[in-house]
Amino acid sequence: MKRIVYQTIISRLKEPRKFIQVLFGPRQVGKTTLMTQVLEEIETSYLFVTADDIAGMDDVWLRTVWNRARVEQSEKKDQDFLLIIDEVQKIQNWSEIVKKEWDADTQNRKPIKVVLLGSSSLLIQKGLSESLAGRFEQIYITHWSYAEMREAFGFSIDQYIMYGGYPGAASLVGDEQRWRSYVRQSLVETTLSKDILMMTQVNKPVLLRRLFDIGSSYSAQILSLNKIQGELNEKGNLTTLGGYLNLLNAAGLLCGLDKYAGSIIYQRASKPKLQVHNNALMSIQSMKTLAEAKADTTYWGRLVESAVGTYLLNYSKTEGYELYYWNENSKEVDFVLKYGEKIVALEVKSGVDSQNEGMALFQGKFHPSLSLVIGTDGIPFKKFFTMNPLEFFKI
Repeated sequence: MKRIVYQTIISRLKEPRKFIQVLFGPRQVGKTTLMTQVLEEIETSYLFVTADDIAGMDDVWLRTVWNRARVEQSEKKDQDFLLIIDEVQKIQNWSEIVKKEWDADTQNRKPIKVVLLGSSSLLIQKGLSESLAGRFEQIYITHWSYAEMREAFGFSIDQYIMYGGYPGAASLVGDEQRWRSYVRQSLVETTLSKDILMMTQVNKPVLLRRLFDIGSSYSAQILSLNKIQGELNEKGNLTTLGGYLNLLNAAGLLCGLDKYAGSIIYQRASKPKLQVHNNALMSIQSMKTLAEAKADTTYWGRLVESAVGTYLLNYSKTEGYELYYWNENSKEVDFVLKYGEKIVALEVKSGVDSQNEGMALFQGKFHPSLSLVIGTDGIPFKKFFTMNPLEFFKI
C-alpha cells in the first residue's frame, strides 16, 4: 500500500533541483518505508544512508557520505542523483554541514538532489531555521489515517478508534496485552528516550514521563496545568510543565489545544484541551479491552472524541488549518477549525442525544461559516474518517 503523501514526494523529486526535501514526523509512521517505495518507482541513481546508530558523531561521517555521492554521480554520469539521509538529526551540527555541502554543489552545478528524513520534529525544525532558510521544503508524514489502516490491515472503524494508526502494531491487536506492551515499549519509550531525553535538555525526565501518562489518559478533556500539576504531585514550575508538553507535541505524542477566542492573547491564557496524536496512546493508559471499552459508554465517548481529535490534528499538519476547542460556562464546542478568515465548528456525539447548547452559543458569538455534528444525527464516523477536513471550508 502507498500512502497519500507518496505522490507528493514523487512529483517533487521529478522537478529540477531547487530545494532540499525534508520528510519528518513521529516514529513508526513509515517514513523510511515510504522513501523506499519512492526509490523503486523513480529512475534515478541514489545513495541511501542512515545516521540512526551513530548519534554524537562529528561532521566527518556526513561529509564523507556527501563526497561518496559526488563520486557515484560522476561515475554514473547521470543527469540527476539522489542523496537520502535518514535520521539526520542524530549528527552534530548537521544543518550547518548540509548547508555548506548543498551550497557547494549548487555553485559547482552538481545535479545532486537531497532528501533528509528525521523523527525528531523539534530538532529538525531547529536545524532548518538556524542554517537552511530558503533552501528546503518540508513534507510532514502524519500518523496513519483510518482509510490507510483499513486498506492495509482491514481495520474496522471501532478498531481504529481503539487502536489508532500505528502500522507496526496492527498485527498485534488480537492479543491486546501484547499490543499494549509493544506500543508502550517500542514506540512511546523509544520516542521519549531517543527523540527527547537523549537529544534535548530535560531536567526532570520522570516528570516528563508522568506528564505523558496522565495527559494521554485525559485526552479529549480540558485540564489546566495547575490541575495536571496536582495530579503529578509535583511542585515544579508551570513553565517547565508547559515546556514539556511542547516537547511531547513536537515528538508526535501529546499536545494541548488552545481555546478559540478570536484573540491570540486569550487563546494563550486558556486551559489546554489535551489531545494525543494517535489514539493508541490513550488506549494504552487503560487496561480495557475493545469490548470493555465499548461497553463503558462514558469512556467510549471520550475515546471517540479523542479519535476525531487525532484525525483533525494530523490533517492540520499537512493542510495548514488551525485547530482549537471552545467552552464558556460549561457549554462547549469540541473542535474549532480556522483557515484564513473562515472558522468551522464541530461537535462529536457518540450517544443517543445529539443536542448541544454550546454550538448555538458559539454560532451567536463567532458566526462560523459551517457548524457540523460528527456521529449521532450528523456525519457518520465511518464517512468522516475518510474526509479531508479542508473540504469543510469549501462548503
